[in-house]
Amino acid sequence: MHSKTYRTPGAASAGGVRDAFKVSAWVIFASMMGFGSLARVSGLTLGVSMVSSGAIWGLPGQIAFAELYATGAPVLAIVLAVSLANVRFLPMIVAMMPLFGEGVKNRAWHYVLAQLASVNTWAAAMRVCPHLPHELRAPYYVGFSIVCLLSGLAGTATGFVLAVELPPVVTLSLVFLNPVYFTIVFADVRHRSGVIALLIGAVGGPLFYQVSTDWGLLATGGIGGALAYFVDRILRRRHG
Repeated sequence: MHSKTYRTPGAASAGGVRDAFKVSAWVIFASMMGFGSLARVSGLTLGVSMVSSGAIWGLPGQIAFAELYATGAPVLAIVLAVSLANVRFLPMIVAMMPLFGEGVKNRAWHYVLAQLASVNTWAAAMRVCPHLPHELRAPYYVGFSIVCLLSGLAGTATGFVLAVELPPVVTLSLVFLNPVYFTIVFADVRHRSGVIALLIGAVGGPLFYQVSTDWGLLATGGIGGALAYFVDRILRRRHG
């Protein structure tokens, strides 16, 4: 479908822009409003809040940054916390970058493409890019990602400004829109391993959180993800 629609890199990029504005950009805008409000409550300036949105570009890492800053944590602890929160992007990038291998010969640009990655942009790339010619994949992804990034920056600024105008429970609750949207996105995954991981995460997340509020999320991702992988392998051997 997409390979017939996009004939040039410019058309593919415009297609990415249009697709981003359908849902992702608005969800990111609203979610980043929640972060902007949290950043202001935590004592961050507008400039630092904006830079964190563009540089960290991942809500869990940004929330860790704001909360640790508010408690006066040392810089090294903040850097480690943000890095650990965003380490989840490593397997996503490893899975995504081969899509651009033939279309982007200059390896230096791969770092730019990786920096633009978020769960939203990764999901769009994995869903659309395999159906595009190699030379159109990066333009589509960049168009989609730039809209998402600008929406995130705009949402951060808006939430920061509105933090003094609206009740904190209203603006901070917007942070939860993103994980809800992620669930919807992954619920549409056609791969059995993705469906198994989603189900295990939905059940295991609350259980691990009851065991440890500090390590529950990490345990859900590590143990739940490994369990989903092995369950999928067993089913593949039995049923193909």
